[in-house]
Formats: sequence, structure tokens, C-alpha cells
Amino acid sequence: MDLSVRDSARLLNVSEKSIYRWIKEGKLPAYRVSDQYRFNRAELLEWATSQRINVAAEIFVEPHNGHHPLGLADALRAGGIHYRVGGSDKDEALRAVVDLMPLAEQVDRRFLLQVLLARESLGSTAIGNGIALPHVRNPVVMHVSRPMVTLCFLEKPVEFGALDGQAVHTLFTMLSPTVRAHLHTLARLSHALQQPAFAQMIRGQGNREQILAACEAIDSSVPGSAPDSS
Repeated sequence: MDLSVRDSARLLNVSEKSIYRWIKEGKLPAYRVSDQYRFNRAELLEWATSQRINVAAEIFVEPHNGHHPLGLADALRAGGIHYRVGGSDKDEALRAVVDLMPLAEQVDRRFLLQVLLARESLGSTAIGNGIALPHVRNPVVMHVSRPMVTLCFLEKPVEFGALDGQAVHTLFTMLSPTVRAHLHTLARLSHALQQPAFAQMIRGQGNREQILAACEAIDSSVPGSAPDSS
């Protein structure tokens, strides 16, 4: 648990009073450690994404060991964009996504599906408006070499347990080699989904070239953007 109330308030651009209110209302995931509230950075960012809260720009420029993490456009190129993906329920949709992901031969797809489903059992990754962000609870478990985001537009919307009650038609499935890379990718994706033009393009299922171009524009607009040096 690496964040204090003050840290969390700064990253979410809100007052500490708001943080305490959300904790009291049971909305914000928090842990009591030595009579103080602490927060998991990944859980906080996931929660902010589901609540459509714009995080502070510093989330994009934290130290990353001298390497610039891949932008959202590169992660999408690595993971692929797919249309009319099948599945009559959450399990079938995720199975179809896993089958489409460009994974190395040594990656056990059956195990990946189990891990994704286990993450969903802890709480839906649906963030509302028909969008879900499936990901593994521990990003390093898959041993992928670089972040990837696989975007799948479902042929038919499926029930995902979203808080707004809407069925999900769009899945951004994330795999990352490290927790830091996962946080960076999630922050980029969260930022992109806050942009009205990008959100509209996703709702309209724009073509690959349009989506990638929009992601490149968003990548270049966030603080700390630079070519990948890994």
C-alpha cells in the first residue's frame, strides 16, 4: 500500500476531505494500516477510471528506470484491434479475446483466461458506457516482454456487471510486464477515454487507422511523452 490520503488527493485532483468522504461512503478502495488509510496505486487508478476522474498529470511522468514506457498507440499495435468478436456472455467473450491475443507460444492461454476471470470475480472491470478493461491482477504473471492492449468490439453486447447496468460492447484487455508498465498503460487509456473525440470514435467503432492515429495524438499530448528507449 504505497499511497497516503494526501498522495491520493493529489493524484485525483481533489481535497483530502473528498478522499475521507469516499472512504466513509465505501466508494474508494482503502486499507487501514497503523491507524492510517493507505491505498494501492493500481486500485486507485482503476477506481478513478471507472469514476471518470481525471488524474493529475504527474501520473505520466513518474520515474521509470530510464526507460520511456510504450504509448497507448504502440500498446494497441502490439495487442491488435478486432471487430465482431463473438461471445454470448462474459466468459465466452473473454475466451474469444484470449484466443485473438498475439501471445508467445509459451504463454498458457487457458491459464490467462482463468486469471482474467479470477480478476473479474473480485469486481467487474466494466467502467460504464459499454466499456470494460480486463486485466490480470498481477501484471507480471504472464511474463510478456512489453505492454499490450487488445481492443475488441463485440458482435453482441454482454452483461459484465457494470455499475451503470449497461451491457459491454468494447473490451480493452491489458497485459504488462511490470506493475509500473501496467499503471502507465492504464493511465494512458484512462486519459484517452476522457477525451470526447476518442470516446466517440470508440462508440462508433472507428477503423484501425483512425483509432491508432487518435492514440498517437493523445500520446504526444501527455506530459513526459518520448520515443521508447527500451
